Amino acid sequence: MHALVGENGAGKSTLMKILYGMQKPDEGTITVDGDQVTFNSPADAIARGIGMVHQHFMLADNLTVLENVVLGAEKLYGIGQAARNKIREISEAYGLGVRPDAYVEDLGVADRQRVEILKVLYRGARILILDEPTAVLVPQEVDALFDNLRELKAEGLTVIFISHKLGEVLSVADDITVIRRGTTVGTADPASTTTKQLAELMVGSELPSPETRESTVTDVPVLTVADLRLTATDSDGVVREVLSEIGFTIHRGEVLGIAGVEGNGQTELIETLMGLRDPDGGVITLDTADISHAPTRERRESGIGYIPEDRHRHGLLLESPLWENRILGHVTERPNSRRGLLDPKAARADTRRIVVEYDVRTPGIDVTASSLSGGNQQKLIVGREMSHLPKLLIAAHPTRGVDVGAQAQIWDQIKAARSDGLAVLLISADLDELIGLSDTLRVMYRGRLVADADPATITPEELGTAMTGAATGHLEAAPEDEAR
Repeated sequence: MHALVGENGAGKSTLMKILYGMQKPDEGTITVDGDQVTFNSPADAIARGIGMVHQHFMLADNLTVLENVVLGAEKLYGIGQAARNKIREISEAYGLGVRPDAYVEDLGVADRQRVEILKVLYRGARILILDEPTAVLVPQEVDALFDNLRELKAEGLTVIFISHKLGEVLSVADDITVIRRGTTVGTADPASTTTKQLAELMVGSELPSPETRESTVTDVPVLTVADLRLTATDSDGVVREVLSEIGFTIHRGEVLGIAGVEGNGQTELIETLMGLRDPDGGVITLDTADISHAPTRERRESGIGYIPEDRHRHGLLLESPLWENRILGHVTERPNSRRGLLDPKAARADTRRIVVEYDVRTPGIDVTASSLSGGNQQKLIVGREMSHLPKLLIAAHPTRGVDVGAQAQIWDQIKAARSDGLAVLLISADLDELIGLSDTLRVMYRGRLVADADPATITPEELGTAMTGAATGHLEAAPEDEAR
């Protein structure tokens, strides 16, 4: 189990793409099992037993899990019952819980990741490259994944593990390589290295903390949700309730954190608040205005900022330049437009400001969004959303896949805006982030808010247990929560 760490843009993903045949190196050698190899495509890498699970998943939304898994590997087990049986066998062996006939577009982020892992195992990989595999998992799921990886290792498989979660790296890796700006700058022994030392080796600074010391919560409500209900029809035509009796209030200067295992209604809640889904019942109030059935643009113009959970699918146009991405979601607002017409000159100037203020590492504003590392893409999105001084920020996994330096910047931006009265709805799989940033914590399970938690006293392990549905009601509730 070999870990590869480094800040965003250090070259980790590029190096892995070379090892997986997606990119050709200019010089140097790759040796597999003592043989020097040259990969012209991923098929060449797969043939040598290398499999890769990408940070941004490579799945076709309009196909089923089975179709995605067998795509390109039809010769192994065909496309029928034998393939379905093999998928079930692998899924059960490693506790992946994958349904072969589910459509990928109906799956949450965590389930998509499991499909990607299964895809690699299905092809018989002996060297497994995992790019940020724990970004979407709660502590118990991380432990289960690590147990699976140790089983794979015991069976003779090699795992290359890329992560920004340094505590996890130290707990699971046998060796660690640190790269910075495309060069190996050192190695570390997990047995004798601390997270602080590893962070300093990576970015030259200490490990940041999301902890918020002072409360800025006021009694002025910004967003009030009452008895929100939503139903959806699944691929089998069955209507099911995905949100039930959801109710909460977020005040000026307050961060409300929602904890939950992926797929328990968080995505549907966000989409309903943003106007992407129309609720079946309940009321959504922003300030004093009922926006329950308002179009998305009206909600945006009313002051809702949005950091989406999947930046590639919902946050960026990857083949468009940065300055065009700066306009997304705010087409009608200054500086992007004036008197009903787009103002490219002003948008370009403001993009340059965002690049400087949010430390977006880029050669310029005319490069495509796809040319940036994941963390720099995220900083561009955060800069875009914060630039419009929102009343309410819906932040879904705001630091997913970003390095410790970028994490600290994003946390500081959210804290500063919160001090100025911003209300934040925070949804995150990083429980330390949830506990550290939130003023109020709610637990979501099967489309319901089932428990309250006090961020001052709860541990990530207790919160992770509550997220599996093992606890309801108040978890070490704060006195003011009891009073409410």
